[in-house]
Amino acid sequence: MLAFSGLGVGGVCQTHAVTVDLVGLRQLVEKVVQGLGSHTHRELDELCPQLGLPPLPAEGSKSKRLDACLADLQEESLAGVTQRLLGSDRVFLGRADRVALEDALWAARPVVEIPGRVRRDLARSVDILTLVYRPDRFMRLLEQWWVLEEPFEAFMGPSPNGLRALIDQHVFRNPGDWSTEELFEQLGAFEAGHARFGRFLEGLVAPATVPDVPTQDRIVEAINALLGQAGARLVQTDLRDGYPYFQLVHTGSGLGRSPKNLIFASSTKPDIRFRSAVDNDIEVLQGLDQVLYYDRPIGPEGVRWCDLQQWWQDATGTTDVEAAKMALYNRLLACLPDEKDSPQVHLFRLYHHIHGPHVRHLPALLPEVWLHWDHKTVKKRGVEALLRHRMDFLMLLPGGRRLVLEVDGRHHYADGKAYADTVSGDRDLKLRGYEVFRFGSTELSDPDRARPLLQGFFADLFDRYDVDIPSAPQT
Repeated sequence: MLAFSGLGVGGVCQTHAVTVDLVGLRQLVEKVVQGLGSHTHRELDELCPQLGLPPLPAEGSKSKRLDACLADLQEESLAGVTQRLLGSDRVFLGRADRVALEDALWAARPVVEIPGRVRRDLARSVDILTLVYRPDRFMRLLEQWWVLEEPFEAFMGPSPNGLRALIDQHVFRNPGDWSTEELFEQLGAFEAGHARFGRFLEGLVAPATVPDVPTQDRIVEAINALLGQAGARLVQTDLRDGYPYFQLVHTGSGLGRSPKNLIFASSTKPDIRFRSAVDNDIEVLQGLDQVLYYDRPIGPEGVRWCDLQQWWQDATGTTDVEAAKMALYNRLLACLPDEKDSPQVHLFRLYHHIHGPHVRHLPALLPEVWLHWDHKTVKKRGVEALLRHRMDFLMLLPGGRRLVLEVDGRHHYADGKAYADTVSGDRDLKLRGYEVFRFGSTELSDPDRARPLLQGFFADLFDRYDVDIPSAPQT
């Protein structure tokens, strides 16, 4: 047995070592390599080095040359050879062989484990009619992760009693014949390796399978309600062409701790502890009176005031909508500088006064943002990159657009180092995909003069980014 560490389902990196059955993996590799005898001697001389196999002896039949090559194959090379076999377009792999090789390779990597009982409960909780948004897309997903044919069907044609035919009959042509639980049973999903099952879950909510955001969200919500028992959840890690992409991550316990996507509304730097950065498993030691952390998925609409208010009501247990709205507004206002004529306070108040009741459906103006979780930044630059810049205000707009509003005091320009830090921070934020807009403190020091400035700014801003904004009240 050999220990490996690396990436699990959805790129989840865990630190514990795992073991792989090298005897079983070698047998699978040998079976596939011995099947390369259909190639000519010259083709084998070219192909084997491409696959990471030892050099072939110059003499002998193709069978004997391949046997000698396999005899020289070292244990530490098995995983690399397996990866190349799976990726080669010059190696024919039957579906069952491909699945066996994938499972053996993935067994050498840390993985999010979903026990059989949780899998079955999960299957019972999701309606199969919701999963099958488009039969053609759903079948492609099943073909990607499961064996739907017996080996003889490759030569004799499809069997009317084969799994593919049964799925066509009981899932597509007669919806409701099979439940999700029955389909999972037939696929072997309850007994499959953790890595395969995890990738299958990610596929069930992928845009390629379900090109409809509300349906994606319903499926994710139903799945996550059960995954918490296993200390796992599906989290949104990307947004492309208006569709969210999800990955299965380990939450660090069986309690289903929610990822903290935003940490904000603190006048001093909060005490943030990263239990597992790649899983967005973050501990914030202060309470809601000192810092807020938004733990809801950030969808294609961004974060609107109504989203923030609903989160606040749920977090505080408040049922009075008007009371919750005022409490949240005052809580956000309280984190801003309290000196007289604070430009940050004027900016926050005027944003709400200008848009009045319409602000409910507009992007929330999030003050004093200390962390905005971004899987891409963590993957490329490490988790510390998220903590380098506090943002005066952050707005998360539809379509994944991210706007930072900064209010500069005189010290930003009078002090050379402060100015250099400001410019460097802007560059870093822009490279991470943020748009940065700066206001001089004198522009906002008088609310009466600042109002028309901000009214025009936000109107132009929302027009540029296609945010629907009702007519502002005339006050």
